[in-house]
Amino acid sequence: MPFRPLIAALACVGLPMLAIAQTPQLKLPPFANLQQKATESVDITIGSLALGIMSGLMDEHDEGSAEMKKLIKGLKSVQVRNYRFDSDFAYSKTDIDAVRSQLSAPAWTQLAQVHDQKKNEDVGVCVALDDHKVTGFAIVASEPREFTIINIVGAVDLDKVADLQRQLGLPDVGAARIPPYLL
Repeated sequence: MPFRPLIAALACVGLPMLAIAQTPQLKLPPFANLQQKATESVDITIGSLALGIMSGLMDEHDEGSAEMKKLIKGLKSVQVRNYRFDSDFAYSKTDIDAVRSQLSAPAWTQLAQVHDQKKNEDVGVCVALDDHKVTGFAIVASEPREFTIINIVGAVDLDKVADLQRQLGLPDVGAARIPPYLL
């Protein structure tokens, strides 16, 4: 997806970390019918119980595991949906717009909106705020043959997003390629 490095850069610029507060959990459509149409799909939902179990299984004496354990401990949930298709708009734009409309609620603040009319591509990066604390993070990116939705709820150090991606098996949104001075 051409926007992946841009998504990750926009997501990381100016956000030192996400803080714990009220849950800005997005309600995602089931997208069940899309798995059959998609040439590639990722459908991940990891709740607080699974994250707690993962954290509990990590070795505190190993430096890398201890860092990851600290990162995961602050998370409440992670949702990732990514679908890629052979033809344009094999998915319902209405479903994507329904997710985007949730990000216009008062708790959400838009960090970036990128729209390319020629390529019919849209990217939105938002954070949820509660009493001036960031409590959630969302990316909604769509183009004719692919869309991605990422919703992270809880505290996460955005410097560690690439590590979190690898640890949880999430799709690459380009965080590993962001120069450190932008984080």
